[in-house]
Amino acid sequence: MLIALTRAVPPSIDRCELTHLERTPIDYARAAEQHDRYEAALAALGCRVERLPDAPDLPDSVFVEDTAVVFDELAVIARPGAVSRRGEVTAAMAALERYRRVACIEAPGTLDGGDVLVTERRVFVGDTPRTNADGARQLAALIAPLGFDVVRVPVTECLHLKSSVSRLPPVRASRFAGQAPLRGSAASARHALLISRAWIDAAPFDGFDVIDVDSTEPAAANVLTIGDCVLCAEEYPRTRGVLDARGFVTRSVPAGELAKAEGGLTCGSLIFDAVDARPV
Repeated sequence: MLIALTRAVPPSIDRCELTHLERTPIDYARAAEQHDRYEAALAALGCRVERLPDAPDLPDSVFVEDTAVVFDELAVIARPGAVSRRGEVTAAMAALERYRRVACIEAPGTLDGGDVLVTERRVFVGDTPRTNADGARQLAALIAPLGFDVVRVPVTECLHLKSSVSRLPPVRASRFAGQAPLRGSAASARHALLISRAWIDAAPFDGFDVIDVDSTEPAAANVLTIGDCVLCAEEYPRTRGVLDARGFVTRSVPAGELAKAEGGLTCGSLIFDAVDARPV
């Protein structure tokens, strides 16, 4: 059973933290409707959606991904880099304690879940204003006993690491019959990665099968993989077409309103197996 922790869009979303975007009006009703469709898509893909308690006075609280990183044996509770967001973690920790042993990032470390990309035995952590060196060091120490290595990745052109690169389902040879092989294919890389080279250097991901977003859609790299399906933002149809042409199973949902708050598809949920999880 896959669990998807989510949270309602707060009426205060127009006061969200912004780093790389200019503030533009956010239509609260439209944002809430799009988030409802997102949750419906999660349910259709086999997740049991569990909403955390509403947090109307926490403007970024819909972006629950930033509150934790969930592994098979452990949930690491984050310490968000934006002070205004630190009140979000209490509810996430209470929910995760029902399913996992938990450990917390402590001051002076900061860590946003959106800066953490989990792959098979390797965890990439963004070097951003939201995640500092001490937060990355603490995460590395917590998950080293689980067999994971941590690799820091500089991020300067977008908010989080996963704004520029996210995980796709495992590559299968039959999926690419008749096409040129993907760059850097390696037996040890179970999952392909979708990347926006306009926003990040691909060098840290050498050895993985890397697929580029359409060059006209640099913001399209954040997709949500659930099983064999890739959930895409419908605002980026060309990149979805790239994935379709590669043989991936895709589905789209509208996500434009929360994108004004620098939110992507992975941001709106924490997804894990109730018993034996693989982070997504």
